[in-house]
Amino acid sequence: METLLLNPTDVDENADMAEVIVAVEEAFAAYEAGRVRMPAKSYIDLPEYDGDFRSMPAYMDSGEWDAAGIKWVNSHTNNADAHGLPTVMGTMIYSDPETAFPLAVMDGTTLTRKRTGAAAAVATDRLAVPDAGSLGIVGLGVQSYTQLEAIATVRDIQTVVVTDKREAAVEAFLERFGDAFDVRPGSVSEAASCDVLSTVTPVESPIVDAADLGEHTHVNAMGADAPGKNELAADVLASAKLVIDDYEQCTHSGEINVPWDDGTLTDGDLHAELGEIVAGKRSGRTPEDGLTVFDSTGLAIQDVAAARVVYERADAGGEGTGFTLVDTELR
Repeated sequence: METLLLNPTDVDENADMAEVIVAVEEAFAAYEAGRVRMPAKSYIDLPEYDGDFRSMPAYMDSGEWDAAGIKWVNSHTNNADAHGLPTVMGTMIYSDPETAFPLAVMDGTTLTRKRTGAAAAVATDRLAVPDAGSLGIVGLGVQSYTQLEAIATVRDIQTVVVTDKREAAVEAFLERFGDAFDVRPGSVSEAASCDVLSTVTPVESPIVDAADLGEHTHVNAMGADAPGKNELAADVLASAKLVIDDYEQCTHSGEINVPWDDGTLTDGDLHAELGEIVAGKRSGRTPEDGLTVFDSTGLAIQDVAAARVVYERADAGGEGTGFTLVDTELR
């Protein structure tokens, strides 16, 4: 019995976005139903290397299938300049829950981009106006690409307004998507006035104010992943219908962590976790709603759900490279 090795191309080609969105939505529903086991993300800080390691294990039972896995991921800020490597790299081990056999070892970096875009799409589908046709994106790193890919799966996006300090990043995005969408470079406020806005930056001081946003804009706040980071001004969060992916993670290191720590936001300001909305326990967008915000920190069950899609498609299609990782003769 072989383990399937899946490189970035294999993951990209088999992470069908529509299927990943469904799988991630199922993960949110399973989370709300208590059918997941997901220990807190653990960190190994390496200040001597300006980096850290993070481990993200999880098991989930969708009700129709179950899956397990662990993602080993890093953040080393000097990698690009000093070593010619990405700042963030991930490896996913996807296992059979019944036997623990490692079914696949796959690129977790591409997987993360896909499942993060899918999470934004699930939130957008529940919280954006039904006829949303414009998307603003602030920050044009690689994650921005799957934001567009995923959100355009759940809404008929025609116009995309993008902004980034790096002219090369804007040009690369235009080259990638300019033929499929009406992509327009613009300011932060122009991007923020769209029907849907995704912020995908590492900033530690807010860059989007309430005055920038449209009356009914839905915001996917994707960038904050550590204490001290936040992209949205306090007046945005205070005036929005505020939805989070996980209480512990968001209050610790999500978009809301800064105003949470200073007492500007409290439990009473939170509308729901996204899983509650997916499960029908709390409302998504209603006709009375104006501004909505989704605070996404990323959950290990999203990785497991997306990995299942990738593995099942690759295995059925005979893709990837099989290799012997486990000596099945040993008992």
